[in-house]
Formats: sequence, structure tokens, C-alpha cells
Amino acid sequence: FSTSTYCKMWADTQKDLDVMLQREREEFLQPEQDLEKVAKMLATSYIKYLEIFRNLEIAHDHLIHQQKRAAIRQVLDGVIGRILEIKREMVNLENSECHYMDDILMDLKRVPEDIEIPIPKYFVKENLKILQEREKTLEEILLNAGLLEQEPVRAMTLQEGIKVIQVAERARQGRYRAAFMKKIYLEDQRKTKQEDQMGKSPDDSATCIQKVWRGYIQRKKTEKLREEEMIFLGMNSTEMIDGTGSLPPHLEAMSSLQIRAGRANVLQGEVQEREDLSFRAELRKTEGPHIMETLQDQISPCFIECRHITGRFPDYPPQNAGGSKAIFSEKTPEQVLEELAAKKEAETKAQEEKNEKEDTEKLKEKKPQKPGKQQEDEGWKMGPSNFLSILEEGSSQYKVVWQNRDNGLDFLQDHDPELIKGEEREEVEEEIRVQVDELMQEKLVNLKLAVDGETGASQSKGGKGEKVRAASWEGLGSVSILCPDTVVFMMSLACRTIDSLYQELAEEGLLVKVKTVNLSDYMGYYDCLRNIPRQAGAQPMPSIPEVRQLVALYGILPLGSQTVHENAPLVKSLLLAGPAGVGKKMLVHAICTETGANLFNLTPSNIVGKYPGRQGLVMMFHMILKVGKELQPSVVWIGDAEKVFSKGAPKGEEEINAKRLGKILPQFLRALKAKDRVLLVGTTSRPFDANMGPFCKIYQKIIPIPKPDYLSRFGKYFKSSSWLFQLFKIHAYSLWKHFILQGGGTLTKLLNLNCLAQVSDGFTQGHIVDVVQTVLSELRLLQMPRKPLRTVEFVTSLARHDPVYKEEEETFQ
Repeated sequence: FSTSTYCKMWADTQKDLDVMLQREREEFLQPEQDLEKVAKMLATSYIKYLEIFRNLEIAHDHLIHQQKRAAIRQVLDGVIGRILEIKREMVNLENSECHYMDDILMDLKRVPEDIEIPIPKYFVKENLKILQEREKTLEEILLNAGLLEQEPVRAMTLQEGIKVIQVAERARQGRYRAAFMKKIYLEDQRKTKQEDQMGKSPDDSATCIQKVWRGYIQRKKTEKLREEEMIFLGMNSTEMIDGTGSLPPHLEAMSSLQIRAGRANVLQGEVQEREDLSFRAELRKTEGPHIMETLQDQISPCFIECRHITGRFPDYPPQNAGGSKAIFSEKTPEQVLEELAAKKEAETKAQEEKNEKEDTEKLKEKKPQKPGKQQEDEGWKMGPSNFLSILEEGSSQYKVVWQNRDNGLDFLQDHDPELIKGEEREEVEEEIRVQVDELMQEKLVNLKLAVDGETGASQSKGGKGEKVRAASWEGLGSVSILCPDTVVFMMSLACRTIDSLYQELAEEGLLVKVKTVNLSDYMGYYDCLRNIPRQAGAQPMPSIPEVRQLVALYGILPLGSQTVHENAPLVKSLLLAGPAGVGKKMLVHAICTETGANLFNLTPSNIVGKYPGRQGLVMMFHMILKVGKELQPSVVWIGDAEKVFSKGAPKGEEEINAKRLGKILPQFLRALKAKDRVLLVGTTSRPFDANMGPFCKIYQKIIPIPKPDYLSRFGKYFKSSSWLFQLFKIHAYSLWKHFILQGGGTLTKLLNLNCLAQVSDGFTQGHIVDVVQTVLSELRLLQMPRKPLRTVEFVTSLARHDPVYKEEEETFQ
């Protein structure tokens, strides 16, 4: 697609956004009595905002013009925040995280995939270089500490020994054969040389030319075939554009068009990251002297005016207090007196109003109303929003700046000089203000010396010590979880650098390497029939697509954007609960992969013996807070979360540490503010073993993780003439098929996926992966061409695992 295509997509999406904003003004600002109508309005807005979100993300990712991308980014953050606010209203209205939207999807002619949450690429793309450097540093630390997983050294089997001997013998025979062929070749060369000396006929010359030409053509063909084979095997790094060195599960070779598209994406990313500093330099050169002169003219009269009122020259504000900006924020004595008088008058007026209100309430108490009557009269009303103003500002900016702009003339998609000068002028002014502050500070010292005879040496004795103390307390990150007996112990932590704390946490095994896995890799598909019982009030376990949505809404989207995290409904903690093998750890790593977050592992078994005692745990949490906030986003993961709030008295060292961890967690969460992109994620396979009171208070959102259903295990087109099934037609790429192809297996008629999907009812994704890896051993893959895979091989291996029984599922529910 060309740039104009994405500009048109942006324009159309802005029109849809204007329609949605107008609709919100008309519908959501008015009280509503019918809760079913409210639920439908919220679900409709949710789906339409998701469509706007998806289109804006595509336009933002493909456009090159930096100022256009900045304008889209502002609206994109606003749309994400508005989706989270609508989701909060839907949850409060229905008392459920999962919503029945099939009827609304049919009314809007949408398919279930349209309510999938897209993950913006700029979450990682904008900080890619920093994340790559951080990952490289972490690998070096783990490698030096011996914490990287290495392939275990194992003894050679008899078959492997025989194979090594065969390889060596064949190599020896090959060398002998090569020496024999070399001898024959030299003999032929000697005969040919003798014939050349005798002279050649024209036919012999033509034959010689043909040999050379045919040899050249054949070598070119062979090189091309070998290059295609290397691309197919994933061994040609120059052609692997994504840098991962791995092929998709279906093992298809990259076509020339795909390779060119990959190269185009790389070039597009390089162009998007370009920085044009010429405007700043030009502004500094042309307008710098004028700005400096203006600032000096503004600051100088303040010195004279202050001495005229107070009798002495003021102290120049330090740089950390804002410098010359603080001068203009201070009030004159006359202004202070006026403000005090106005404040006193306002307090008197407020007291009178309070007395009148109390009298009115006393009269109302004599005529009591029926409970709930006023609430019924008012009805439901949408709560206040922090993002509507952002959306309206972005919409007005688009209309003023970009709507009537001719994109055809801007072929290079370069900066707009007039727009960028307004943005850069503020930064240039800040840079010049620092220089002006230094000059004016010297001028003030000279004035004091010349007029009043002051030297300026008496200013703030011990100020340096005060600054050091303030900086040391500020370095603690959060003093709210400190107790008096640990203050001295923790002061040493404030003086340490982030790099040293980062290295210590990595060496202790608390800061772990993230496995590269995307949220889309958590496979599962919509089953339209399973949602029908919800109409009767039943609340089944959420489906895998619903789990993906909740993880994206509460984990990925807030962590990925600072604006969204500060203004959206704040979720500090998240719990993933489900049987072993359903992919809880995979979802934790997916959150970190999609947002570029650090991963801290505070599983009780992982912290045993590392920071003993309560003081050690407090120091550990301060280190994590300091590093996590400085290098945000960050995820703090607690595996086996039920052990932290287990019932009964602790027995071993691990349980004692876990109990202490549970006492510090509430204080840790209180230390997290809206500006801190730090998320606590717990995973548990036995939540029913925990003490439910404190356990549920720690985790704001609890997401049950289901085992895969039949559609996810097998997958098939729905074949029906019904319009419902035609609308929700899904081609499910089954788990069995995916993992078998990924493991190098081949599907034949002897392998019945339908049978495997039926037999594996009750088993988790982890069971299926383990079965496939067990069956597709290296020896079995070598035998596959003459011995195709059979269904019974997988069934036999599956029988060795224990499924998730119905009683355990009911306990989870």
C-alpha cells in the first residue's frame, strides 16, 4: 500500500471517531433506567472503539511522517484508555469479566476475531535499541554467573558410537577416492597438453567452448538451488529479515516477495527513526540572540523591584528549583495580601453555605425517603472519563492541521518546517534559559557586592549536606514500606547505582531472561455454541480468546503506554489461576515480550536462602522497586502464589519466607503509583489451598485459565446453511496439527486428528506438547519417510498422563 492509502485510512478512522464522540455526548451523559439497553450501548461502543484502535494502529505503524505519527499516537493512547474505561463499566454492570456479545456482533455484521485486542507495535519498536542492549547486558551477566541453561553432557549410546565410526570410515574412503581421482585427472591433463601441442580442429575448439559455457550455467543453477535450500532450512542469516533465524510452523520457504517486504519493513523502520536536528540548529542561530535578550530583559527588573519592596536583593533560585522560572511564579507582597483577603472571604462564604446545607439536611431527615428510591430515579450514568478530552483534542488538531493537507506533494514524507519550529522553539528556549541563568546569577552577585556590600557567601550554610540527604532519601524509591529499625540498613541502598542493583538481582536469579513468545502464540479459538447458556445466567469458564483479551486489557496495554497507565483504571496486580500445563507461565512471558518489560521472579522456591529474614526481604523489595521503576515497564512474577497465603502454620524455610512475602506484598502494592509501570502477576495451579481473604485482596483481577476445548484441539470449518454459522465461520488451526508440524512431523491419512482431539478431552496444552515431543524423537523423524506417523503412537504416549478431572474443574469454578 502507498502512503496515501494509510493517510486515507487515518482520515476515515478520524471520521468514525468523531461519530463515536458525538454518540457518547448524546447517549452516555444521560441517565438510563434500562440496564439491558445500557449493556448493549457499552458493548457496541466497545466493539467500535476496537475497530478504530485497529485502524489507527495500522496507520501509525506504516506511516513514515514523524509529525503524523505523533498526532496518531496521541489519539491512539486516548482510544486505548477509553476502551479500558468502557471495559470497567461493563464489568461493574454485569459483575463478570466475560461478556455475551454474539447478538451485537451479528447486528454489526462482525466476526468474533473483530473483538481480539490488537497489540501496538510501537510498545517495543520505539525502545528497540534500548531493549536489545539491556537483553545483551543481561545475557552477559547470566553467562558470567553461570545461570544460563547449557546443554547437558551425556554419554554416547552404542548407535551413536557406530554412527561416528561409520562417518570416519566413509571420510577415509572419500580421501582415498579423491587421491585416486586426482591421479587420473593429472594423467588426462598430461594427455590433453600433448594433443594441444599437435594442434586442434575447429570442432574440438567448439566442444571446448561448449564445455566451459555449460559448466558456468550449471554452477549458477547449483548456487541458486543451494541458496533456496539454505533459506528453506533457515540457515541463511542474510535473507532472514526478522533476525530470529526461525521459520513459521508450516515450514514454508520465504518467497522473493516476502523477502522484499521484509527489507522494506527494515528500511521503513530506519526512516521512521530518523531525526532532523537542522531545525533546532537553525532556530538557535536565528532566534537564539533574541530569546536570550528577551529573557534578560524580563529577569533584570525583578531584582530592582524586589529590592524596592523588601530592602534587599533576592537570592537567585537554584537550577533544581526551576531557575529563572521560579522568579515569575513568586508573588509580590501586594498580591499575597490580596490572595489572603480573598481566601478569608471564601472561607466565610463556605461556612455560611455549610450551615445552610446542614439546616436543609435536618429538614429532610424529618421526611425519610424509601431506600434506593433516589438511585432508581437517577438510573445508570457513565462515569467521568480521563480520555475524552485527549480524544477531542486529537480530533480538533487533525481538523486544523492535517485534514485539508495535500499529501500528494509530500512524496518524501519529511518534516513540516512550520510545525516543527513551534515544537523545537520550547526546547531551544530551555537550553538558552540555562545559559541566561548563569549570566544573571553572576550579575546579581555583582549587584549585591556593589550596592549592599554582600559577598553571597552566607547563603544556605550546609546546603550541600541538605541536598545529599534529600537525594539519599529520594533514591530509596519508596519509603512507605520502611520501618524505623531498617532505615539505617537501607540508606546504603540509596547510594548504589541502577547498574549495580540490576547486576546483583540478575546474579541472584531474581531478574530472569524473558522467553520470546507473543500473545497470539497462546492458541485457542471461538466456540459460538458455548456462549449460549450465558443467556440463562450461567457463567462458564472463560474461553482461550477471552483469556487473551483480559491479559491484553489488564496487562499489556497499560504497561505499554505511560499515558494509558497514568489515566486508565489502575490495575496493580493480576492472578492467573488454572491447572498445570494450561500456559500460565507462557502468558507471563507474553506480557513481557509484547511490552519489553523486565521480569522479576519472586516464586517462593526461587528466593529461599537469598535474602534471609524480614530485613533481607525488605531490602530485596526496595531493590526491585528501584530497578523496576527506573527501567520500567517491569513485571514482578510470583509462581505458586497460593503458598504465600497458605493455610496453617509454616513448616520449612520456604514456607516461612512465603509467609513473610505475604505480609510485605500489601505495602509493596501501596508503594506503586499510577506513574509506575510495574505489574504484580501471580500464577497458581491450586488457588483453593490459599487463605481466600488476604489472597483475593492482593490480586485485583483474577483470570481463570481453561484447558483447551475440542475446537482448539482439532479445528474444522463449520458446514451449515445457517447464517449464524456462516458469519462465525472459523478455520481453527488445531493444537495437534500445529505441534506435530512444528516438531518436524508429517500429516498422512494414517494420522486421525479427529480421534486425537476426542481422546485428549480433559488434557491440557502442556500434555499435548509433551506427547508430541516424546513421539517425535530424532530416531522417529529419521524413520518417517518409510514409516508414517500413526494415531496409536500419540494415544499410547497420552495415556501415561493424568487428565484434569471434572472434580478439579468444579473446584476451580
